[in-house]
Formats: sequence, C-alpha cells, structure tokens
Amino acid sequence: MKITRLIVLPLLLVAAGGAAYLLRGHTAAVADAPKIAVASEPDVLRYPAGAPQLTAIRAEPLRQVPLPLAEPLNAQVVYDEDVTARISAPIAGRVLALKAQPGDRVTAGQALLVMDAPDLGSAVADMDKARADEVQKRLALVRTKTLYSGEVLARKDLEAAEADYAAAQAETRRASLRLKYLSPGARLGGEGYVLRSPIAGVVADRQVNPGMEISPGMANPLFVVSDPTRLWVMVDLPEKLLSKVAPGNPVSIQVDAYPDTRFAGRIAKIAPALDPQTRRVSVRCSVDNRDGRLKPAMFARVSLLADADKLAFRVPNAALVSDGLYSYVFVEQSPGVLKKRRVSLAAQEPDYSYIVDGLRAGERVVTSGALLLNSELGSTR
Repeated sequence: MKITRLIVLPLLLVAAGGAAYLLRGHTAAVADAPKIAVASEPDVLRYPAGAPQLTAIRAEPLRQVPLPLAEPLNAQVVYDEDVTARISAPIAGRVLALKAQPGDRVTAGQALLVMDAPDLGSAVADMDKARADEVQKRLALVRTKTLYSGEVLARKDLEAAEADYAAAQAETRRASLRLKYLSPGARLGGEGYVLRSPIAGVVADRQVNPGMEISPGMANPLFVVSDPTRLWVMVDLPEKLLSKVAPGNPVSIQVDAYPDTRFAGRIAKIAPALDPQTRRVSVRCSVDNRDGRLKPAMFARVSLLADADKLAFRVPNAALVSDGLYSYVFVEQSPGVLKKRRVSLAAQEPDYSYIVDGLRAGERVVTSGALLLNSELGSTR
C-alpha cells in the first residue's frame, strides 16, 4: 500500500506542474494577442499597430470621375472614314513594283504601286487621236472661213466645218477626262501606270503582291490609307437609352489590351433610324488616338457619361458591404481606425460602383478586406 502511494504521489506532482505551465503559456498568449476595441462612436474598429488583420486590409484614396449613365456597352474600334482612303485600280493590269508597305507613312500624291496596263495604251492612243483630229478640224474651219469670206463656199459649208470642229473638241475633252479620272490620285509615269495615294496617312492594309494581275472589279481595295491618330468607336445603343445621349456628350472607352486605362471620347453622330431586327441604334463616337494604343477592329466597352460637372467616386465592388437595402464602405480615419459609413450609389458596373453621397474628396476607403471588417464589427456588438 505504501509502495502504491509512493508511486502515485510523484505522478500527481508532475501533472500539477504541467498544468500550471500550460496555464501560464495560455495566459501569456492571450496577453500578447492584438485586441480589437470598439470606440464609443458606433461602427468604428480600432486595431493596434502590428495587428495581423491589418495585413489583409488595403485602403486607397479615391478620385472623382464623370458619372456614367448606364452599364458599359459593347463596341468596336474602326477607321475614321473621314481620313481613310480605300484605293483600287480603275483598269486591269499586272503589278510591276510596289512602292509602299503596310505601316509606311505616305504623303498625298506618293506612289503606291506601278503596273503595266494594256488598256492604258488604248486610252493614250484615243487622246492622241482626238487631239490630232481637233487640229485638223480647226485648220479646215480656218480655210472654210477664208473661202466663205471670198464668196467661194456657201454658208452651209461654213456651218458644217464649225460643227466638225465642235465635235472634235468634244472628243478631245472626253479622252482627256478618261485619263484624268481613271482613279483619284492616279497619274501616268514613264515606267507604266502609277497609282498614288490621294491623302496623307499610314498604309493600314495592302491586298496586292508583286506580279499580281488586278482588275477594277476586285472585291477588296488594293490599299487602305488612314490617319491612325483619329479613330471611330461604333456602339449599338439600346432603344431605352436613346433619350440619354446627344451629339457632343462625353463617353469613356475601355479595351482589354489596357484594362486600367480609360480613353476619353465624344459622341459624333447618332443614326437617324433603329435597326428593326435588334431594336438598337448605331452611335458613332470619335476618339483621339495620338498615342497609337487603340487599333482598328479592337473590341471595346463604352460608358455613357453625364455632363462633366456631374462627378462620382469610383470604387471597386469589393469595397462595398450590404446591410439590407443600404450599402456601406469602411473609411480609414487614421492608421488602424476604420469607420463603417453608409453611402449612396448612382450606378453599378460588373467591377466598379459609383458613389455620389457619403464620401469626401481625399478620404481613404478600404478596397480589399471590407467583408472581414464587417464580420469582425458584427462580432464585437
């Protein structure tokens, strides 16, 4: 019996010591853990410096932007047709040499290609023949007038000579116009038919190769020359939004290539009729592309904006927390001090929301970790 007590007593002492050690460790851990205190002011969280919750929270200053009128609309970037020329050859022939490559900057009148055109010889021959005939008819008219004045020829002979000369002049004009209007910017060169650009710009597209046989009836133009600093953005506007737009209104343009950049544009034209199939109206927006980042055929998203004096704070949707019918954000009053504040939304997009009431310029709003803060705020009540 004594032996049993001798064995049990040391075991009890060891167990008691271990329990005391664990209790001291737990007490120290609790003492070292960061505490959250709710101030006397409601909806305020206070974190001490170095609190682990602060590593999951990011606050950013907000800036005001023009208020959008609706969700972004799908659109496409296209050439500005006011500064774009689609150039084709007016006669059939074979390409001898190409004078411009895609991406080259050209001036008005600069050669794009040289071609050997058999029909060109016929046009030149017609012109030479018309001019020779005109000279002959003019000399005949002079002789007829001389003979008529000497009463050698009758009046009808003079009238016939005058008619022949007028017909010869008309034929010369016809042949001259045929050469002049073969194609806008086209000229004759000693090496063949020279096709020239009618405008200054950049060769955006080329659908011709050396030695290629071309004809006037080809489906695609041989060259597309355009000014890349000016582009259009075409939007199919829903009928319900038609009352919110007018020529001159500002728009904001986004493309996937630059997701964080918004390009400024303006509505230039609104189509006079709706598409009966889609019930949408085509809207043309102009955009300044001096930096060359936008490219034709890019897909875009266009936000219709209110007047320039109607501004709102744009925040990520992750910054918002909902409580019933109302929306809230957390405002950083000072490092570690965060206040939940009710705000009023004017518009919402898939990624961003626009706040028109409840915030002031220069305030820092929590854009990441708002749900965590809202959860901890609820647990302290």
